[in-house]
Amino acid sequence: MAVSTAEVVVVAMGAFVALSEVGLDIGPILAGVGVLGVAIGFGAQSLVKDYLSGLFIILENQYSVGDVIKVMDVVGEVEFIDLRRTIVRDLDGVVHVVSNGEIRITSNYTKYLSRVNFDISIGYQEDINHAIDVINKVCAEFTSEPEWNKSVVKNSLGVLRVNKLGDSGVDIKVLGDVKPGTQWAIKGELRKRIKIAFDREHIEIPWPHTKVFFGNALPGSKMQIAKVSGEELPETESEPESE
Repeated sequence: MAVSTAEVVVVAMGAFVALSEVGLDIGPILAGVGVLGVAIGFGAQSLVKDYLSGLFIILENQYSVGDVIKVMDVVGEVEFIDLRRTIVRDLDGVVHVVSNGEIRITSNYTKYLSRVNFDISIGYQEDINHAIDVINKVCAEFTSEPEWNKSVVKNSLGVLRVNKLGDSGVDIKVLGDVKPGTQWAIKGELRKRIKIAFDREHIEIPWPHTKVFFGNALPGSKMQIAKVSGEELPETESEPESE
């Protein structure tokens, strides 16, 4: 693009010199060109911004073709990048063209390494230590398999902590460093194996549920809930009005 711009400038200057040599007044022409140049300069600000942003993206190696990134609320694989734009294809196959000058924050999911990070819930009535042992055993067996071992970094896969005491169950966090781009396949395979192991060990994975009381006393309370199915509430004695 720089070469093409230089060629245009040289040709334009040559044309102005030739016109002046034949006696034509090029003053009005230069004035008009100046006004046009100012207008183009204002209109090309966004274009210049795109090129400068694209230059820094490439020089700093923020992402490259094949990386999975999140940019402008779009998550997908980078298919093309140049100084002006970045082309991303999301999981649905939709192609998104993003101007580099509009990019503020870029999240790269496949830079150097990736991470498996998800929660597994168990019921409150379950033995939490037993559940953690089962999950760690599944992770160890998974890591030992040649098909998956090469994707896990330093056997780091396993239970990190009890992450949350939720409304319906206890959340156990599984964490591990893996090779870039393999985290989604590994998470899917681990979830499947943990579900199979929980079924075998009779460990319940909870689902949201609600307890409803119909007119009976609430636990730990002597207060009776009034029924509203057409029954009249018992009358209460009122104090006599003072004269």
